[in-house]
Amino acid sequence: MLSVFDLMIVPTELFVLVAALLVFASVLLVPLSARVGAPLLLIFLGVGMLMGVDGPGGIWFDDFDAAYALGSLALAVILFSGGLEMPARTVASVAAPAITLATLGVVLTAGLVGAAAAPILGLSMLEGLLLGAVVGSTDAAATFLLLQQGGVKLPGRVKETLLVESGVNDPMAIFLTVVLTALVDAGAPLSFSTLVATLPDLAAQLGIGAVAGVVGGLVLAWVINAMKLPLGLYPILALAGALALFSATAMVGGSGFLAVYLCGIALATRVKASRERIRHFNEGLAWLSQIAMFLMLGLLVTPSELAATMLPALAVAAILMFVARPIAVWLCLAPMKFRHRERFYIGWVGLRGAVPIFLAIIPVISPGDVSVSFFNIVFVIVVASLVLQGWTIPASARWLRVTSRRDDGSA
Repeated sequence: MLSVFDLMIVPTELFVLVAALLVFASVLLVPLSARVGAPLLLIFLGVGMLMGVDGPGGIWFDDFDAAYALGSLALAVILFSGGLEMPARTVASVAAPAITLATLGVVLTAGLVGAAAAPILGLSMLEGLLLGAVVGSTDAAATFLLLQQGGVKLPGRVKETLLVESGVNDPMAIFLTVVLTALVDAGAPLSFSTLVATLPDLAAQLGIGAVAGVVGGLVLAWVINAMKLPLGLYPILALAGALALFSATAMVGGSGFLAVYLCGIALATRVKASRERIRHFNEGLAWLSQIAMFLMLGLLVTPSELAATMLPALAVAAILMFVARPIAVWLCLAPMKFRHRERFYIGWVGLRGAVPIFLAIIPVISPGDVSVSFFNIVFVIVVASLVLQGWTIPASARWLRVTSRRDDGSA
């Protein structure tokens, strides 16, 4: 059996060959995914699992710390690219529903899933809420890719709400995961006062992240516009500035993920020099990051260990998809002017992707008692979401009659 570390000490040519062939094979399978209607992200995940310890590749990889570090970088690149693709006017037009879903919606989803998961999985209520927090956010890349892949033409407000929500709800899920992981590790009792005590930290993370993202994006745009550089250097300057902002924001207590996403939006509104070149470069890099992230997560999981928690994990996945997410969406959007069928559809398209699997690494690498089985449970929930919800995106849109005759082009 070959470990990742063994692979890294063989000749450089062999390591590059294996890595390049993995990415090459993943891209070649994209047309197959479109033909059979399979969620594209499952293809990347499946390739990683085939190359993993239980697959024909036989590569052994269980370094959760390295996976977390690489996943953080990949997610920052993906979010920055997503911000570049999201016009500021689109964000403003659906700010109220999207932000409500990204904050209150994540909290409600986490609470409902946690309350159900604790007895099903034999966890404490705090551990159940931790699981709910990990799977509480929707995935921007999965949502965008599967809507695009399925050729679903939605009314502008529905589509924009889904995309903006999935782009800005990661900070809330990350915050809840980190806080609840700390409480689980400390063995602290679950109480209302304990949770309320975390609110100032939440406000600081979101506030610092939002201000840093907008201001940093505008400053970065000014710098790029003022520089006279070879055309190929503008995208590199933009990406380096965004990643520096991501890290600096996190170091001062803000949400780096929110900052890098808003940086992309602000930059796209003001940059003039090589705007399309910057966008296309980061789009390609985001695809590479997405493929690499799912390949890595596929390598990280051990399929033979999934059977032990398969049935209870599928039960939690069913509660997430059919109960928690729809209730959270219905309550959050009740005061807003969405039709009933639109609310049902937004509730159904609550796709989970790489982010919950990535977040599941946090309690595993923490000093507490959370084991790898927690990661396996989240993995099963995400796969179930991608298979059932991802495969039915076009059909559910037609069944609920939320499709429009044309796509208004808002993204």
